[in-house]
Amino acid sequence: QVQLVESGGGLVQAGDSLVLSCAASGRTFSIFSMAWFRQAPGKEREFVARITRSGSETNYLDSLRGRFTISRDNPKDMLYLHMSSLEPEDTAIYYCAAQGGGAGTYNFWGQGTAVTVSS
Repeated sequence: QVQLVESGGGLVQAGDSLVLSCAASGRTFSIFSMAWFRQAPGKEREFVARITRSGSETNYLDSLRGRFTISRDNPKDMLYLHMSSLEPEDTAIYYCAAQGGGAGTYNFWGQGTAVTVSS
């Protein structure tokens, strides 16, 4: 099993930057890909970004490319999401997810951290 705990959310103003963190514990050696998802009020959860174990490959929701950056620190079992030029539309609960144990999908999820961007 893998446990994921997000932190770093909060209330910010439009144009601000914020860094979300996700701490992984448990069988972290089994983790391949990690990702961030978000769910805005009244909307379905959507993919934000993903990163492979080595960090050599990253993917982003097209509309977020250039403003959001995903990174990971494997020795510390940490995942990060650097968000800049935040917009009210970025308001959502952000979830950390991990693909581990040979699963073909993201099978471990955190509890989420809320980000609110005021205009």
